[in-house]
Amino acid sequence: MPSIRSRDGGPPKSRPPRRDDPTRPPRDGSSGGGPPRDRTTGGRPPRRDRGSAPTEESTGGEGSRPARDAGGGGPRHGGRPSGGTEGSTDRRTSGQRRTTPRGGTPRGQRPGEGKREFGGGQEKARARERARDGIRTESPVLARTGREVVYGRNGVWEALRGRRDPHRLWLAEGVKEDERLRAILAAAERRGAVVERIPRMMLDDALPGANHQGIALEADAFAYAEFGEIVAASGTVLVLDHLQDPQNFGTLLRTAEAAGVAGVVIPEDRAVAVTPGVVNASAGAVEHLRIASVPNLPRAIESLKGSGWWVVGLHGGDGSVPIYEADLPTPAVLVVGAEGSGLGQRVRSVCDVLISLPMAGQVGSLNAATAGAIALYELVRREADAAVETGEDEDENEEEARDHGTEDAESEA
Repeated sequence: MPSIRSRDGGPPKSRPPRRDDPTRPPRDGSSGGGPPRDRTTGGRPPRRDRGSAPTEESTGGEGSRPARDAGGGGPRHGGRPSGGTEGSTDRRTSGQRRTTPRGGTPRGQRPGEGKREFGGGQEKARARERARDGIRTESPVLARTGREVVYGRNGVWEALRGRRDPHRLWLAEGVKEDERLRAILAAAERRGAVVERIPRMMLDDALPGANHQGIALEADAFAYAEFGEIVAASGTVLVLDHLQDPQNFGTLLRTAEAAGVAGVVIPEDRAVAVTPGVVNASAGAVEHLRIASVPNLPRAIESLKGSGWWVVGLHGGDGSVPIYEADLPTPAVLVVGAEGSGLGQRVRSVCDVLISLPMAGQVGSLNAATAGAIALYELVRREADAAVETGEDEDENEEEARDHGTEDAESEA
């Protein structure tokens, strides 16, 4: 055996044998006289088939470890085939990790499902398709700080006609340009908005689940009105007591704008705010309304009462009067409660009268948007009737004054 001279002058040290040295003892514990190590099986002999007797080949010679047969000769762990037999689908070399579990389905994949990307595979596949097609992967449909993305043709059209300052208009490629869309593009150019045409996929990714109709507008955030502006206005006022559903909120705002209310009052906390979804639900009507957000709703209602309004609460419980039988003076403030809970106790306490809608069918109630719309139009109708009566009274007074003036002139003559 070769030796190495020691540095300190001592006896020479033995050099460890090389791997290809035939005199090197094997690692499998045999005495060295057996066959060389088989790297394909990690030095272990192949397992014998179930029910077969051990042979000299299967035992690997004298001194080697016999093949293990767990469970009385059956395969381990629910029928996994033996590692060394021919036709096995689980043969792998030493140190190689298993990528497929014993059930036959890769980890993270359901049975019967094809190949799947892990960690948002669909989004990654879309990004690769865009990169392959030469499309930039980052979506430009992102509102900057202090801005919002209004979507839908009605919402975008009314936002361009409203009080907001528009900045960018995104139009999906392939959208059919009709007369309404050409009017939107012309209004955007007049207001100084930059028009960009982008793939529809980018709008889908930026507005998931939204019915954007292939168009979106980046504009300033919705500007709420001051509560004093509503107090100084004339006409019916709509007050919403902690509405939570954006669809009901938007539908009721659309009705309020069509009815010509003086303004809308909402609480700051525990209530839905004016969001792009609300704008879309209102078909853009919110862009033409005065909407004030107040920290204390009962106190705001008291301020309206002190300015000459009568407060009418829409309540279906005890103590309410049917709307068609109630004497409702004008101008009035209509208070609509939240879905399910209705008006709060403090809000009910500041109302002058509580009204309800007659329910003659099998359904026991209506949602906030429908009930509020019916009550709102009834108040507007009574306000118009009161205005007509007031106008008739004024005309009669003027005629009487003219008659008295004529009589006085004749008497003097």
